[in-house]
Order: sequence, then C-alpha cells, then structure tokens
Amino acid sequence: MWQGIQSITNNRPAPPACDSDASLPNALNNFYARFEAQNDVTYSENQVLCLTMADVRKTLCRINPRKAAGPDNIPGRVLRECAEQLADVFTDIFNIFLSMLKMLPTIVPMCLKTTTIIPVLKKSPVSCLNDYRPVALTPIIMKCFERLVMRQIKHLLPPSLDPMQFAYHPNRSTDDAISTTLHLSLTHLENKDTYVRMLFINFSSAFNTIIPQHLTEKLSLLGIKTSLCNWILDFLTGRPQSIRIGNSTSSTTTLNTAAPQGCVLSPLLFTLLTHDCTAMHSSNHIIKFADDTTVVGLISKNDESAYREEVQRLTA
Repeated sequence: MWQGIQSITNNRPAPPACDSDASLPNALNNFYARFEAQNDVTYSENQVLCLTMADVRKTLCRINPRKAAGPDNIPGRVLRECAEQLADVFTDIFNIFLSMLKMLPTIVPMCLKTTTIIPVLKKSPVSCLNDYRPVALTPIIMKCFERLVMRQIKHLLPPSLDPMQFAYHPNRSTDDAISTTLHLSLTHLENKDTYVRMLFINFSSAFNTIIPQHLTEKLSLLGIKTSLCNWILDFLTGRPQSIRIGNSTSSTTTLNTAAPQGCVLSPLLFTLLTHDCTAMHSSNHIIKFADDTTVVGLISKNDESAYREEVQRLTA
C-alpha cells in the first residue's frame, strides 16, 4: 500500500546517511575536487545580456517546493509563493550581475556559487570514497538564474549540431535515442553477412573534468554571445565547496574546474563541450544523451577495423 501511495504522491524515502567520521567530510571534499587545476581566466569584450521580468516571474513560479534548500537556506516554497513580488527585484539583480563584468573581476556573487555536498551511500559496507554519491545542494534562486541563461544559450545554438545528441533538443528524449539505436541495428542486420557491435560508455566524473576556459572557447565557436561565454566562465570558476555529514562540515575548497552536478546548466554544458565527438566512419554511429554514450558499429563481411579504430580513438 505504501509503495502505491509513494508512487502517486511522488514521495520517496530519504536515502541512508553515511557515517559521521570526523575526518570523512574533508577526505570526501578532497576526493570530489581531485580534478581541480588552476586555470587563467581571461574575459573577452562584454556584450550585455538582458533578461525580462516576465521570464523571471515564470521561472520563479515553476520552482519545485519539495526541492531541498541550498547553502543559503532559502526554501523554494517561499520563492514560488512570492514570485509576483520578487520578480521585479530579481530581474534587476540578475541584469546587474550580467552587466558588471566591465567594472568588476566577477559577475556571479560567491554566495550564489557556493555548493554544499551531502554524501549518500551507494552501497554498504564502504570500501572506498567512490562508494559515496555526492548530492550537491546549490541556492535555488541560482538554479532559476541558470534556467534563464540556459534558455538564452539554447536559443542561440546552431541547427547543425550533432544530430546523434538527443539531450536538450526540442521533441527529443531517451526514447528517441533508443529507437534510433534499434533502427540502425535492425536495418543493418537485414543485409547478408552482417552483425552489430555496441560499446556503452560511462564517463567517470564526466562533469568534474570540464575545464571552463576550453568550454567557453568551444561555445564561442558555436556562435554563443561573448556576454554569455563570460558569464559561464565566471560561473564555473571560484566556486566554494564543502561537505556536510550530520553536524560535521569540512573545510571549504574553491574549485576552478568542473561543472557541478547539482547545477541546472551542467548537462547542457557537457553536451556542448562534446558536440564534435562524432563518428569518423560511415559504418559507425556515436549516439549520445548528455554524457551517456553508445558507439554502434555496423559490421559487414567480418571487417571490424573501422569500429576498432573508432573505439581506440574514444578511449585513448
């Protein structure tokens, strides 16, 4: 009965918390920041982006009140119920942030970039730090800001992006990615002396390896406005992060690498970073949904050379 109620109400039991070892928060913080590297941040000439009050109000009204509050402890319910009163205020604030780059070295306030990570056990007993899943909490109002920026990015994307990337495209879903994979495979198998090989790739800590400077260079080549590239570069650098386990909190680490998994923009940014990861040979297809990747090799007459070359290139 309770399973039925939870399914109808979309209510899920809280995941088990991890042990409150005093040294564990700092150990996990260092582990999650292991890809950190110092990057020289250089901003281009700024072209100011402007958000409208109608868009800000709509975004505030769509906040999920059940989502946990971020490090600022401002609940989503308050922001949603006061959307009408707050829309004008936050429109001014957001637009000020977007226009400050010429005057200040940062345009995203530190308090909005702060992340608190709550580690949740993947399995028990624990054998290594990787057995903890990082659940990142960021300010809900910052998630709203990200959604507004994401809308601007998607509006500017060229239609010539990889057609085999099924994330963040209108009227596309995981079902379309699966259907395409099956269609390519079954159509090929109708021919004589053929078979199909597939490699399913799970990128380890994919978002954590993003170097912001490289990302914004690619975004610029895709035609994204300079103001957006500058905003993204600042958003992804100088991010304070700490781990909280029960009543224990680690020391703060400032990150200049990665797109945090708790952020709205991270999957889209990873998708754009890897948009040029396409198949070299016509007999191969690289099908993607954000960071979930499948290499499909359509083999004929027992010749796997093209497929093996593709796999070696991806795993090098």
